[in-house]
Formats: sequence, C-alpha cells, structure tokens
Amino acid sequence: MANTKSAEKAARQAVKHRTRNVALRSRARSALRKAGEDIASGNKTEATTSYRAAASVVDSLVNKGLVHKNKASRHKKRLAARLKKLA
Repeated sequence: MANTKSAEKAARQAVKHRTRNVALRSRARSALRKAGEDIASGNKTEATTSYRAAASVVDSLVNKGLVHKNKASRHKKRLAARLKKLA
C-alpha cells in the first residue's frame, strides 16, 4: 500500500501504463505472427502488405520506448529475409 500521495498517484499511473503497454505489445506480436504466416503461405502481395504493417507497429513500439531498437531491427530483418526468399 502506498504511504504518500505521490506514491498513490504513481501506483495509479503504473496500472494505466501497464494496461496500455500490454495492449501495444499484443498488437505487435499479432502483426509479427500474421506477417510470418503470410510469408509461409507463399502469397507475395499479402506477405509484403503484412510485413509493412508489422514493421510499422514494431517501429511505433520503439518510439514509445517499449522495445529496444535492436530488437525491433532484428524482428524486421528476419521477416525481410524470409520475404526476400519468396521472390
């Protein structure tokens, strides 16, 4: 239990931030999963579209400070390599 007013406010903010962060991370994981599935299906147009969407979502997480830029880069690089193999 929080002892001071500022600690109470910090606890309230932490709950809000955690809720938002969980939703954003989930959205990113879903986008990455969909991009991977589209690449595996072999449909180049769908795969390209979902790759761009996933890259955009991952980049937004970097800007919000939820994911390190190197981790985002690694995800995008691996997806791009798999996408390139389709050509």
